[in-house]
Amino acid sequence: MPSWIALVDANNFYVSCERVFDPRLRDKPVVVLSNNDGCVVARSNEVKALGIPMGAPVFKLRSQIRDHSIQVYSSNYTLYSDLSRRVMQTLEQFTPDVEVYSIDEAFLGLSGDVAAIAEQLRQTVQQWNGIPVSVGVAPTKTLAKVANHIAKKSTGVCVLDAPSMVLADLPVGEIWGIGHRLSDRLHLQGVETALQLRDVELSWIRQQIGIVGVRLVQELRGIPCLPLELCPAPRKSCCVSRSFGRPMMAIAELREAVATYAARAAAKVRRDELKAGVVTVFITTNRFKPDEPQYSNSAVVQLPQPANDTFTLVQTALRAVEGLYQPGYQYKKAGVLLMELSPASIVQTDLFSNVAQQEKRGALMRTVDSLNRQFGAGTVFCASEGIRKEWQMRLGLKSPGFTTRWGELPVVE
Repeated sequence: MPSWIALVDANNFYVSCERVFDPRLRDKPVVVLSNNDGCVVARSNEVKALGIPMGAPVFKLRSQIRDHSIQVYSSNYTLYSDLSRRVMQTLEQFTPDVEVYSIDEAFLGLSGDVAAIAEQLRQTVQQWNGIPVSVGVAPTKTLAKVANHIAKKSTGVCVLDAPSMVLADLPVGEIWGIGHRLSDRLHLQGVETALQLRDVELSWIRQQIGIVGVRLVQELRGIPCLPLELCPAPRKSCCVSRSFGRPMMAIAELREAVATYAARAAAKVRRDELKAGVVTVFITTNRFKPDEPQYSNSAVVQLPQPANDTFTLVQTALRAVEGLYQPGYQYKKAGVLLMELSPASIVQTDLFSNVAQQEKRGALMRTVDSLNRQFGAGTVFCASEGIRKEWQMRLGLKSPGFTTRWGELPVVE
């Protein structure tokens, strides 16, 4: 049984992904922008040193971008997701106890000489994937978060075996799981630091926060209460939504967007071997432009029986958008949410189901998915999704799909 928990966290992950295939970006200020190139969602250390905050609108940064030669990139989530998968596979070389916590974080169960293992792990991920990571090691997940925070500011590795001094200097609001409201409540009770929280009476913290607070205090005391979750919880819903690259008024373009989102959601649930029982479609105008007429609405459709084939889900979503659409508005965003997901292998049919047709649809979808995996997403798609897709997000600064598209592989000369 592992006796230590390690938190491996990629440093400035999106920026690091961009630097893997463009070494010229190393030690240069780099930012990655959100959907539609709206605001900053990732910063290099050089950008952080300039005082540019997360979420800053890019149109307010034009002078700083010019003056400091900041390199700007659109989000390339396909690249980031693929590099994340490779990093997680590297971590599995060290231990089978890996909990993928997010795209750039994972908890690991370790035992033995954990300091040496953590350093070897850090170097291996850097060498194999080109992604710098920080490793924090401690007896519990909560303390591993604290250790990782220290590791990022030091050599990249921190083993926290005597945490009292660290917790004494750590504001209580910096503890993993404590938000602003809870932090304010604790401050009112005189609890300012992590060390003070660690040493409170359990009966008091139970009264203030409940069992969640008790677990948190125990974790700070080095008593594990949050086990590694090695099997990800089954997905309960699947949502695909995007803002458009420009406002749309015509229903024809709105139909294309909704059909595209429904098809992407269908592919996702098929990948996870699930089927959806309910389809929700929503559309909305731009709430950040209050001077324009505002409208938003959604429709929920219960399917006769769970489905995951693109045709059924696209047709259902298109019927829903016909009822939602109101002329005269400039629509900014739409989305498709699939709910009541259940395993595809145990879906109950009824006496009127055309089983033969369903099997043909299933075979067709497997072929479509195979082609799109082999030749790139969007190789085969429904005509209702449109060809030109001029409503799509602005991604004018996106890097190539270095690891996911044959035509965009980097060339070494």
